[in-house]
Amino acid sequence: MHRTASNRRQSEQDVNRFANVMLESLVNEIYSLCKDQHGCRYLQKKLEERNPTYLNMIFNETYPHVVELMIDPFGNYLCQKLLEHANDEQRTILVETAAPQLVKIALNQHGTRALQKMIEHVSTPEQIRLIVNALKTNVVELIQDLNGNHVIQKCLNRLSTDDAQFIFDAVSENCVAVGTHRHGCCVLQRCIDHASDAQKQQLVNEITTHAFTLVQDPFGNYVTQYVLDLCDAKYSDPLIRRFSGNVCTLSMQKFSSNVIEKCIRIAEPSTRKILIDELLSSVFLEKLLRDSFANYVIQTALDYADPQTRQVLVDVIRPILPSIRNTPYGRRIQSKIIGPPVGAAAGSPNGNASSSPFQGYPRGNGNGNAGSNMLVRRMQGLEIQDSNIMHAVNGSTGSAYGASSSGQQSQHQPGQQQNSPHPTQPQAQNGQHHLRQQSHQHQGHPQYFSQPFVQQPMRNAFTNGDFSGYNYM
Repeated sequence: MHRTASNRRQSEQDVNRFANVMLESLVNEIYSLCKDQHGCRYLQKKLEERNPTYLNMIFNETYPHVVELMIDPFGNYLCQKLLEHANDEQRTILVETAAPQLVKIALNQHGTRALQKMIEHVSTPEQIRLIVNALKTNVVELIQDLNGNHVIQKCLNRLSTDDAQFIFDAVSENCVAVGTHRHGCCVLQRCIDHASDAQKQQLVNEITTHAFTLVQDPFGNYVTQYVLDLCDAKYSDPLIRRFSGNVCTLSMQKFSSNVIEKCIRIAEPSTRKILIDELLSSVFLEKLLRDSFANYVIQTALDYADPQTRQVLVDVIRPILPSIRNTPYGRRIQSKIIGPPVGAAAGSPNGNASSSPFQGYPRGNGNGNAGSNMLVRRMQGLEIQDSNIMHAVNGSTGSAYGASSSGQQSQHQPGQQQNSPHPTQPQAQNGQHHLRQQSHQHQGHPQYFSQPFVQQPMRNAFTNGDFSGYNYM
């Protein structure tokens, strides 16, 4: 900020050096002043006074040198100011003088600004004709240039669609060269924005014709997506159908996979089914599921397919799941097909929000049995291996946990007193017997909750079968 203020004061001092100098005394020196930083500022200040005498003096000495001044680091600013304040006759002379070198001017870092100002202020058919004729043979070269592409975009902004037809013709004839270029892809999108209905159809037809090439390009894929984003089926549907027969190939590529996803999302139902059916019929479906790009296409297909098609897709994928379940992509596919594991919640690597296996279980009824039995069933479903937890599940002595790990009913009737608080467990599914011995004081045992030192909230949680918020294991 300090430097900016200092520069501003210096500029004011430089201009003030000319303040007491009459412009009339600078006749025949105005051209050289235009190329001087301080002299150029002085002349701009004189033009802002809107004095016709000063305007004519500056114009008469500068218009023969307009090409040189438009590309000069300082002179281009005077040219911009002159174009802004000149009358139509003077402006026409400036355009006519610069016309033979407009392409050279457009490609220059200083000239591009002056030429954009010229295009912004043209007002007569003659001025427009001169500019169009000067630029129309080099449209593609200008579009692909860092400076020149801004001149073409200014033409799109300021000229009528009829006057800018030369741009639409050149872009249509060179769709791939323009669409796959860093600057060209942006200009092509601006062309679509400013086009009339006929011109838009002209551009979209060419994009559709070359869609397979464009969609695989780092820049061209944005052009195809731009057409899809028009949200008009008469433009998007023919474009999407161009990918038929190559859906799997395009799904496995970095740039085109994004486009295929968008196609599945916005396509008409009949067209969407064509795309998904092609994925279904692929002999490389497992490869698609493992691919770092194609797996996202499969996920999108699962999200947007109609119920019948989705079920077919699920049936085809399900046998492949065991082989890909441990991959990041496989886990995402699995979650879309069968959902998270029973009792799982977000928040930990295994899907559980807490390390406690009881968290999130439903509350029981007043006698506590329903909630406890639900706890048993849920824990059996989780196939919990920890012996302490299994002891809590399979314990006895009046506990509501009355089922064994094999799913069999306990031989002891509710309320029946047992001789030993730790009876031998029923035979497990693997045919082995396990004698689980554990202290009553261990937190995993049901009688733990009847101890005097256990607080009442924990006792209530045990009674209701709701251990949400408790991580006591």
